[in-house]
Amino acid sequence: MNRGGEIPLFFYIIFVSLNLILYTMEFKDRVYVLKGSSTPLSYTLASRHTHRASLLYFDEKTGLNRPLRYARNQKSPFMDEQDDQAIVEPIIFEDGVLKVDKKNTMLNRFLELHPKNGIIFEEVDMERNAEKDLSDLNYEIDALIAAKSLGIEKIEAICRVALGLNVDKMSSIELKRDILVFARNNPKEFLEMLDDPDMELDDYAHRFINEGLITIRRNNDIFFSLPDNKKKICSTPYGQDPVDVLSAWLMTEEGIEVKDMLIKML
Repeated sequence: MNRGGEIPLFFYIIFVSLNLILYTMEFKDRVYVLKGSSTPLSYTLASRHTHRASLLYFDEKTGLNRPLRYARNQKSPFMDEQDDQAIVEPIIFEDGVLKVDKKNTMLNRFLELHPKNGIIFEEVDMERNAEKDLSDLNYEIDALIAAKSLGIEKIEAICRVALGLNVDKMSSIELKRDILVFARNNPKEFLEMLDDPDMELDDYAHRFINEGLITIRRNNDIFFSLPDNKKKICSTPYGQDPVDVLSAWLMTEEGIEVKDMLIKML
């Protein structure tokens, strides 16, 4: 029995736990945006659990799915902790954007628990976005510095393998320009290519074909194309790139000997 206005222990624990959750959230103005390429002028987000709009949050502590409801005059976003005086308010994104004042902790908490968070909408995290932008810029700077310091042979190799260019018909200025553009637009891919041990083999495979030392015939079968040697090297499995197949063959015991011989003929 509750005597002298004492609060039952069960409700006291709920009250304390809820306040700990709310007050451990960072108090700040938040901005939420609808995901997707197109946004309507006005979009109303489901703000309470119904049979047609299921808003359930799985509570790992209790193992229960708990229905959610946004009511600004309540102290909890869970319906089982709200009283009968709940006033449900609409949650409306205007032009795909919803701004929530830091004082409206209940709405921020409700949106955090909302099952469509990350699917239909997401919070705009300016610090996280800035961190990503900074990381991308650093990649771009590193890639451009690395591209600028490359020798012409390495530039030709990357342009030949990654860009598919006929480097023999291009000037060094054109090649340097194209490698810088490639590094700027694809910094991560470019930096990974610099550390790729197979890049040299891919380049040789392209050069052997471009120089007519090796030819690819119908069905993408790979043959020698030497004055005294027209033998078949290997077949290309269905769906694979013959240049990749040739590059892999050049790593075999026989392929290494052939590669050394063909390099002298370039």
